[in-house]
Parts: sequence; structure tokens; C-alpha cells
Amino acid sequence: MNRLDVAVGRQRKSRSENAGSSAPGGPVAGIYPIDTGTCELVADPNDPNSWLVNVNGAPSSHITPDDPGRLDFDYMRWISLVVRERWQPDAALRFLHLGGGACSLARYFAHTYPQSRHVVVEIDGTLAELARQWFDLPRAPRLRIRAGEARAVTETLTESTRDVVIRDVFAGDATPAALTTTEFTAHVRRVLAPGGIYVVNCGDQRDLSTAKREAATIGAAFRFTAAIADQAMLKGRRRGNIVIAGSDDPLGQSPALARDLLVGGVPAHVLQDEQTRHFAGTSLPLRDAPATTSFE
Repeated sequence: MNRLDVAVGRQRKSRSENAGSSAPGGPVAGIYPIDTGTCELVADPNDPNSWLVNVNGAPSSHITPDDPGRLDFDYMRWISLVVRERWQPDAALRFLHLGGGACSLARYFAHTYPQSRHVVVEIDGTLAELARQWFDLPRAPRLRIRAGEARAVTETLTESTRDVVIRDVFAGDATPAALTTTEFTAHVRRVLAPGGIYVVNCGDQRDLSTAKREAATIGAAFRFTAAIADQAMLKGRRRGNIVIAGSDDPLGQSPALARDLLVGGVPAHVLQDEQTRHFAGTSLPLRDAPATTSFE
């Protein structure tokens, strides 16, 4: 669940001392057992109306219950801008969120696109239950949470049934390899409707080797790509997050997108298709590990 340096603009370091095993209704600061370890709910020290959700010690979600249109993590804001460049608020979009945490993005998009429908795939069922208990998440069918492993669920979905697929899945400080490969990306492309967008949160170190291979993988599957990060990240000066998107329609070309990316905790830049492919360079697309055969 580690989102790497997701809150680089407003990194939280405070910890609540009020531990608890369950909450009677709304959010109550404390540490809660979940299927994959522990979840800590921390009151935002900079905003008494907001909450930070840490999973196994790492920031996972930030939610302001009274403001579903607020995104505090910069990479989430970048993802939102990629989608908003393509569609107006009256679009009846179908979202698939791979990785949910406390459903910050799903909640945001349900608010921003009132006619949209969302399925959130979250491997930690207890975390999903706590998120519904703590925060006013839209109910099904607007927002359904499905407990399961992201790849296994994606492989079962019907062709051309989603307009947006967002991947934000971490185990420790990396996305599970099975969710980064050419084979998995082909399943995502199959699930996307014509003109749909696949967008991922890629966490990487300063050498950018993972982001370059992810850009190569997505670039091999889609006609157009785009990437978003701040300059320090793009120049390999720090570890952090790069948002990479793929579509069969052009991405990242709006002047408004470039302008909006400069606003926020961390000003960012968009690489359009040619620049993203140049960024990937000679990096090879990621592939599933070959199956091993055992002999008795």
C-alpha cells in the first residue's frame, strides 16, 4: 500500500496516540487491524476537518469528509487532470479503480462526474469496510468496492466495459510485478472502451528504471502516451511518483492541462507522446515471468 513519496508537497509525520480496534460510526483516530497489517487513522494536523489514512506505516489516502472535490496528494490531482482533459462533468463514465485505500480518487470522481459509475478493487476487505464506516462514500451502484486481487479481477471483466482504468496498487514501495507487464496491460486494453484511458501511479527510485520500462510497456499497448511528474523527479534527483497514461486517442495536449499542473503543492510537467517515448528510450516492455515446469 506504500504510495512512496505521495505527499511530497505536504508530507505528514504526526501519529495519533489514540489506538482503537473499531470505530462506532464516523472516523476516530487510532490504529486498526486490517487483513494486510494495520491501518492508522490520523487527524490532519494542518486541517482539523481532514484525515490521513496510513497503511502499514505509509500514507495511503487523504480525505476531507465535507469536501469530496479535494485531492491532497499531488499524484492524485495529476490523475484527475488527465481525465478532466478528456471529458466534461456531464459524461457518464465507467471507472475501474485498481487499488482503493480509503477511496479518495473514487470519491472525487463520483463527485466530479455525477453520472459516473465506479468499481474499486481493493485486496484488503477490512480496509474497505473501515473506509465505508468512516467516510461518506457513495453507495452502489455509484461506487462498489470489490475485495480481490487486481489482476485476477481485471481478467474476468467484459471487453469494452470501462472508460477509465486507474492503477494505484502498492506492496511496500513498489507495484506488484504482475500489474506492470505487457500481458496485464493487454487485459486492461481489452477492458477499455474505444477512446478510454489507462492511467497508473508509478513509484520509482532516482534511476527511473521502473518508470521507463512502464512507459515502454504502456507505449507498446496504446497509440498515445503521456507522463506527468515534477522536474526533480524527471531529472532523477529524488525518488517519488510519475503518472503514466495510455490511450488510443491523443493525451496531454491541452494548454489548460499544462497550466493546471503548475498549480499545487508540487508543480509538475506533462510529457506528451513523443517526449514520453523518448523518456522510455531503449527500455524494454515488462513481461510476465516465464512459467516454470516441475518434474516429479
